[in-house]
Amino acid sequence: MSKKTDIIIVGGGVIGSSIAYNLLNDGFTGEITVFEKDKVYEFSSTPRSAGGIRQLFTTGINIQISRYSLKKYMTFAEDMAIGGEKAEIDFKNPGYLFLAKNENISQLKRQMELQRSFGVPSEFLEQEELLSIIPELNNEDLQGGLYCGEDGYLDPYSVMQGYARKAKELGANYVYEEVDVVTTESGKVTGVQCKNGERYEAHTVINSAGPWAPELSKKIGLPIPVVPLKRQIIQFDIAEPLKNKLPLTVDPTGVYFRHEGSSIISGFGEKVKPGIDFRWNRSFFEEQLWPVLATRISNFERAKITAGWAGMYSHNTEDQNAIIGGHPKMKGYFMAAGFSGHGMQQAPAVGKGLSELIRTGKYETLDLSPLRFERFAENELIIEGAIV
Repeated sequence: MSKKTDIIIVGGGVIGSSIAYNLLNDGFTGEITVFEKDKVYEFSSTPRSAGGIRQLFTTGINIQISRYSLKKYMTFAEDMAIGGEKAEIDFKNPGYLFLAKNENISQLKRQMELQRSFGVPSEFLEQEELLSIIPELNNEDLQGGLYCGEDGYLDPYSVMQGYARKAKELGANYVYEEVDVVTTESGKVTGVQCKNGERYEAHTVINSAGPWAPELSKKIGLPIPVVPLKRQIIQFDIAEPLKNKLPLTVDPTGVYFRHEGSSIISGFGEKVKPGIDFRWNRSFFEEQLWPVLATRISNFERAKITAGWAGMYSHNTEDQNAIIGGHPKMKGYFMAAGFSGHGMQQAPAVGKGLSELIRTGKYETLDLSPLRFERFAENELIIEGAIV
């Protein structure tokens, strides 16, 4: 026998929980059921991310999304408080820094002008100015960098839990079962069927299943251009501490690094075959990260690995940007997928936007229509140049 609900959200990570929270906080009075197959979130993409929050993007829509989300994260602890207990997310803003060589300088300066047009206080740093941010930096082969002091990083797991707890307090029902298929009839969704055979009926289904979103959509004949890609992160200690807290720094090679407490974490978008894979290995650090890190900052020459993990990027193969909104060929079917590593930093804006679209039929706070599914057929791709 089927159970009835009003809105089903498949995926209870930061995106799904933000959508549930925003719907209820904005006044939706129906029943929302969130399905999450991983009750302890062991393999969820959210807690396995680097937790970076930046506005240094190259497209207007991503800059606006990040600016909105950053402001929400600044007040997150108070906004998500329950019973007087704040939802602390350990948000720190030592900044974001993209290092650059000659061939990228003009591009970074154009990006800075676009970012500033949306109110982002980004600034271009000359070669010697980089040392004011990271005194130990080897800047000999660098000609500058793009920096934003508002940006930084936070604890992704705490953000996800903050959204989930607040959504539950507002009335969201979390079911810790795996959805097998979205059920449909005559071009509209009718609900979902779980792996355990249970069926739930609903007029609206939102696919926010992260790296599992493309398979869910494919099963109902609506493929999306998203594949799961493994991304490893290594945590290490250094013998000689740095003078300043690091911004999340992106080397011209694509290797990034930042502080995690007194330790350092680092990663890189290595070339891997699509697929779900949570294995990590020390050789990734020794062969791909360490040579770059030790050359860039001499303090990194003496490093000791303390931890490592792998998470999944939901990589959009067309333009590396999220797919947000309803599907034109299936009434009641909405998507929030393909974030290509930007889900954590875009969750507040995406949750707000989908709340408005589902409740009122249009975006009000921020127009997310550039990220509609139809852009692929309409050849209106949003090409983002700052992918880490």
